[in-house]
Amino acid sequence: MKTYTTKNIRNVVLLGSSKSGKTTLAETMMFEGKVIDRRGTIEAKNTISDNTEVEQIYQRSIYSTPLYAEFMDNKLNIIDTPGADDFVGGVISAFKVCDSGVMLVNATQGVEVGTEIFTRYAEEHKKPLIIGVNQLDAEKADWDNTMDSLKQAMGSKPTIIQFPVNVGSGFDSFVDILKMKLYRFKDENGTREELEIPANLLDQAEEMKAALVEMAAANDEALMEKFFEEGELTEEEINKGLNIGFLNGDLYPVFCLSAKKDIGTKRLMEFIINVAPSPENGVVKSTDDKDIVCDPNGPTTIFIYKTGVEQHLGEVSYFKVISGKLSEGQDVVNPETGNKERISAIYAVAGKKKEKISEIVAGDLGCTVKLKAVKTNQTLAQPGSDLVVKPIVFPPAKYRTAIKAKVEKDNEKLGEILNRANAEDPTLRVEYSKELKQTIINGMGEQHINILKWHLNNDNKIEVDLFSPRIPYRETITKVATASYRHRKQSGGAGQFGEVHLLIEPIVEGVEPTNRFKVEGRELVLNIKGKEETPLEWGGKLEFYNCIVGGAIDAGFMPAIKKGLMQKMEEGPLTGSYARDIRVYVYDGKMHPVDSNEISFILASRNAFKDAFKKAGPKIMEPVYNVEVLVPGEYMGDVMSDLQNRRAMIEGMSSTKGFEVLKARVPLAELYKYSTTLSSLTSGRATFTMEFADYQQVPMDVQDKLLKAYEEEEKDE
Repeated sequence: MKTYTTKNIRNVVLLGSSKSGKTTLAETMMFEGKVIDRRGTIEAKNTISDNTEVEQIYQRSIYSTPLYAEFMDNKLNIIDTPGADDFVGGVISAFKVCDSGVMLVNATQGVEVGTEIFTRYAEEHKKPLIIGVNQLDAEKADWDNTMDSLKQAMGSKPTIIQFPVNVGSGFDSFVDILKMKLYRFKDENGTREELEIPANLLDQAEEMKAALVEMAAANDEALMEKFFEEGELTEEEINKGLNIGFLNGDLYPVFCLSAKKDIGTKRLMEFIINVAPSPENGVVKSTDDKDIVCDPNGPTTIFIYKTGVEQHLGEVSYFKVISGKLSEGQDVVNPETGNKERISAIYAVAGKKKEKISEIVAGDLGCTVKLKAVKTNQTLAQPGSDLVVKPIVFPPAKYRTAIKAKVEKDNEKLGEILNRANAEDPTLRVEYSKELKQTIINGMGEQHINILKWHLNNDNKIEVDLFSPRIPYRETITKVATASYRHRKQSGGAGQFGEVHLLIEPIVEGVEPTNRFKVEGRELVLNIKGKEETPLEWGGKLEFYNCIVGGAIDAGFMPAIKKGLMQKMEEGPLTGSYARDIRVYVYDGKMHPVDSNEISFILASRNAFKDAFKKAGPKIMEPVYNVEVLVPGEYMGDVMSDLQNRRAMIEGMSSTKGFEVLKARVPLAELYKYSTTLSSLTSGRATFTMEFADYQQVPMDVQDKLLKAYEEEEKDE
């Protein structure tokens, strides 16, 4: 393969819901671009894109796959992305390195939730979109309904460049308004003939051409002046006007496709090369907000947007050259870590098919192998450069589950594999929770986690259990209480003795501490001699007051008393969850000149605190999340009813682009497998986001259940 200049490169991401035909279109684009001489199919499990065993089993894209085609003396880099929101990480990483997108819409379904989701992501990332209405050859294809759904979802942005003829099983041609020609296809290999538009379609074509010219002219003052003077524009001028509107995100050109029969693919590729942006004027931001210009003469900077492991190659790092040129054998440095790397080989990538090349320039996509210490979202640059590309920001997880190996001895190996999986897929977040004593996996949905489990079972031969994770509750109190505890132990030699009297009260924002209390009908006035305030790593704080008078407890034992309190706050008295926001006043006690020691006062303090806590109107706090659901109107009632059954507090409803938006506050304890339930309720047409809000008190019936469950757990232990 020759080395392409920056201006002759186009980077395009294929988007769309599952079953919209992205992988089939990618296959056809590579066929037209002479990368392959025979097209594979999903059914035959031989496509270039969906080339992993798990994708072939499920017959769907699970990973983003970089591909390319050589067409019209340009290199067209294509990233085929998954259609399910569970695997959205592949879409987000593709947006980082692509300059435009092709959104496929299934002509039998029209706009689906996936269409809406990925359009919103494209708008957020400021990526211009071309719309391909695909599967116009399907028996139930409906062009008019599809266009209506596009306009309902996207307003006036969808801009028709072509309209189909003979929609349905006989689909074999379309009218191209830009060219003012009818294209008829003779076979299923893209062989086409260019014909004059038939008389019965000419009026419709001319009317649509006039609207298209006017729209193109509106994007440029000079074009508008010419349009007013002459009443028409050349194809080149129309392309220029469309390019401006397209780049600004004001219009989405609409094309007709049957990827399966290779109808419309070549014309789509021509349009991408003529109108879609090359990376040559692109700018990315560094972590210190500097501009990194896509200049082939600039310093070498590459960004790793994806990593994977292949059987015969080992670890593969997929990158975009942000600036400069990269040559085989070149030395580069990770500016963040200082680690040096040598680029042993460079490949142009078409799925598992990789062509070795000696050099690659700014704007192009490629891959390399066997880097020593580089992960997804990192930068490599020529020595001396301190520029670090701003990393990809992935959406927050919305599915969490606990995991453990079925065989205890496999847990260490499991941890290593999970960490590697996280390095390859940053939307898969792994943590060991000291608080919950569990390994927790956070992902984008149950499908996402199940694919991980498939790899663990099949590739790594580790059987695992997935189960509902514990909830990070918090414990606190609502009123004042006192307690005392004497720890005494005598066993022949030196004994243990420590006695602690303490008072506790809740820390309430805006309420200042006092030294006067009324407890169980008696007045208690304390002499505060010292105060320590300790922020707690799990949130909230502990305020510790030394109110000892007359030397009842030696000052040297106060750190031990505080240590005992902290131990018990780390394992709360009610459910073993963290306790927070409590003031503790130590006001009396006793010690022994021989038997008192640190451990005695730690144990006395722990037990006194536990007794006082249970008398102080204890309450359990639970994490509550803000949940936003995007749902078609016909499913709104079912979704709302399900949320209310999950103790949700509905906070608002609105509409956007043909969908309803439902906002609610939902306890985390009620969100386990919510993504699965939502998909089931709405036939996969709804999606949601969740974000931590705050901690709120659990209802008393829930608290009673939690207390009983903890008591049973302690008995079992």
